Amino acid sequence: MAKAFGSHGRLALLGMGGSHWINRAAEDFYRAAGLDATTHVVSEYMRAPLPGDLAMLITSQSGRSGEVLHLIERGMTSPVAYGLTLEGDSPLATALPSLVGAGGRELAYAATRSQTVTLALHAALLEALGHDIAAAEAVLEAGPQMLPATADAAIAKLARAPVALMVARGGAAQGVMDAAALCLMEIARLPVLGLEAGQFRHGPFEMIDQESAVMFLRGEGADRDDLAQLAGECVAHGIAPIIIDASGRPPVQGALTVPLAPNRGLALAFAALPVIQDILVSAAARRLPDAGLPRRSSKVASAEVA
Repeated sequence: MAKAFGSHGRLALLGMGGSHWINRAAEDFYRAAGLDATTHVVSEYMRAPLPGDLAMLITSQSGRSGEVLHLIERGMTSPVAYGLTLEGDSPLATALPSLVGAGGRELAYAATRSQTVTLALHAALLEALGHDIAAAEAVLEAGPQMLPATADAAIAKLARAPVALMVARGGAAQGVMDAAALCLMEIARLPVLGLEAGQFRHGPFEMIDQESAVMFLRGEGADRDDLAQLAGECVAHGIAPIIIDASGRPPVQGALTVPLAPNRGLALAFAALPVIQDILVSAAARRLPDAGLPRRSSKVASAEVA
């Protein structure tokens, strides 16, 4: 797969729902490996496909997402197309050569384990493309970090908030936060936006107040990537943001900080994802007696159009 992607140079990462957001978390690293990689929602890609010769990596945790099946049935996959899935006997894995994550389909409605497995499949591909994944492997070998005591204040804030926003900088961190936004919407039935830090400040800052839950994912990096100034601006307006903080920098005064070991890039995504999911599931359980039980949806979504 890596050889085929490298020889083409152009790569479209295609998925729906949580699969799309994990594709987004991995996108920057494919670019760093020298590929012209872009991430697309399958339903919209079918309406406006990219011109020219390109390779495709089609992600579906179930391997049965309706839009993915339509893409294949309509012959819209490129001659060089591969799948990422958790089910080796799924229509996706049957139609295309695929990397298959161990463990089979996740039974819970919201994707939690399957997002980490999908990210690991991307990591395997990225390693084959020459990306150093040693730090990410160390995070996986260490296992998920236990929630610190300060996480309870973050859980309480999310449990009572009328609206939430998930904010980060950089594709890996923002992909994780977009996946988190989807997860919280699904299990807590709460309006949630996933926004890049710049987009958050360009307009949506007006919609928040002291009751809103604003969660930042803060990783190691250059001063220009640090979220302290934006978080401090929230505090100045009486809004105490939640910061999942893997920056190794001093905490932002007035924020609800959940400290993690310092990490960046792919390692940050692997370290932060289970911690954030733990917080979201706990908040949803406090919020609703039937948290995580879908009212109108199913685990495998059909296509939005026939």
